[in-house]
Amino acid sequence: MTSLRDRYPQPLERAVLKTQRHLDAHMQRFIALSPFVCLGSSSPDGADVTPRGDVAGFVHVLDDATILIPDWPGNNRLDTLTNIEANPEVGLLFLIPGVSESLRVNGAAEISIDPELLRRWDVGGKQPRSVLRVSVREAFLHCGKAIIRSRLWDATAQIDRASLPTYGQMLKDQIEVCDTAEEIQVSVEEGYKSRLY
Repeated sequence: MTSLRDRYPQPLERAVLKTQRHLDAHMQRFIALSPFVCLGSSSPDGADVTPRGDVAGFVHVLDDATILIPDWPGNNRLDTLTNIEANPEVGLLFLIPGVSESLRVNGAAEISIDPELLRRWDVGGKQPRSVLRVSVREAFLHCGKAIIRSRLWDATAQIDRASLPTYGQMLKDQIEVCDTAEEIQVSVEEGYKSRLY
């Protein structure tokens, strides 16, 4: 029987050697320029990934082995935070618009409500409710093949938004609530304007 490894060529030496145990200057600069990170977590119930975003530099590099991620308002399900309470291991994927390469960071996260850490972020007098403190176990730059294939940053590949129902309509179709699709959409759009922080 053929093994999975037999189906693939051996990785290039540089692909094996590129894994770092700390954030070097290039990685720290990448994080400083990134306005978006995907945060993967898991628990005995399964795995989950969530988007986190803000202006570039919203993730702070405390030192070459520690990063801080603010928890700004979201849906308040706390999927990621409860996962981290059960299993601190996380995976991060940092993206920079216009850059094909990405940065992967794996490590252990802890949730902090330390006022000194929360004060690092202040938007109109508002601070995050908590901060994730991630201890880096490994980090490496990832080639751009997936982003190039997807044409993620190519404006000509963007769809006409009208080809997909509104968020409000999709949510209304999925759950039974008294609100109409239009009322849901108005509420969501108001949240985009007034409840980002």
